[in-house]
Amino acid sequence: MIEKIGIIGAGQMGNGIAHVAAVAGCSVVLLDLDQQQIDAGLETITQNLARQVRRNLLSESDRSAAFDRISTTLDYANFGECDFVIETAAEDEAVKRKIFKTLIPHLSETALIASNTSSISITRLATTTDRPERFIGMHFMNPVPMMDLVELIRGLATSEETYQEVRILAKQMGKTISVAEDFPAFIVNRILMPMINEAVYTLYEGVGNVAAIDRAMKLGANHPMGPLELADFIGLDTCLSIMQVLYEGLADSKYRPCPLLVKYVEAGWLGRKSGRGFYDYSGEEPVPTR
Repeated sequence: MIEKIGIIGAGQMGNGIAHVAAVAGCSVVLLDLDQQQIDAGLETITQNLARQVRRNLLSESDRSAAFDRISTTLDYANFGECDFVIETAAEDEAVKRKIFKTLIPHLSETALIASNTSSISITRLATTTDRPERFIGMHFMNPVPMMDLVELIRGLATSEETYQEVRILAKQMGKTISVAEDFPAFIVNRILMPMINEAVYTLYEGVGNVAAIDRAMKLGANHPMGPLELADFIGLDTCLSIMQVLYEGLADSKYRPCPLLVKYVEAGWLGRKSGRGFYDYSGEEPVPTR
């Protein structure tokens, strides 16, 4: 049974997973290499827990108990007693592989490992570790406290026991599971990212401007957020990384990243997190940049 969870990365995904794990009754050790990032993550968790109390989704006593279950660290050695560790680093295979090599010496022999990767091969990441049978993909949706879905992805070597334990944990966290095969970008991003990429092509080719494209998909397809607004929310660097995984992994020209997406990332216009992407976020209201 999974009772103590280590989480690598206190950013958007990591603090969200820490939040839902703590509310579900698990002890959480949240690691980052930057104390400022940890402090920012804890502040986000505090705000999101308070929002759930205001909406009567959580009692004040449950909020307090959940926050008290979260401890933080800058040192991988503090994962020694964890039953399960989830990696939530940037969507960069080299970065993830380095993290797993650093992590392994500090784990108990029985600890399970998951990657929150949204596109990279679980089978391939598992080979970086000493326990591919205890390695699985657990892809949460963003924002984690609000989104119901988690994709579970078994690598070639993932054992049935590992899958069942993580499935139980996902349900304990209140998530609905979709099981995906270990193919590039799995289910959600295999479908979502080409749509976003096509929206960028639509902008690039002058078919419509930013506002027109997003308005068309919100009102014409009943999407809660337009594809360019969504790309900014996800991060244009993440969108580009996933498209590159799809393009390289499936060798199909339909997955070629739009040159405009590449150019925005090269310019450092990464969306909300950088203050500018397809929208400019410097004012009170986002303003389209094209």
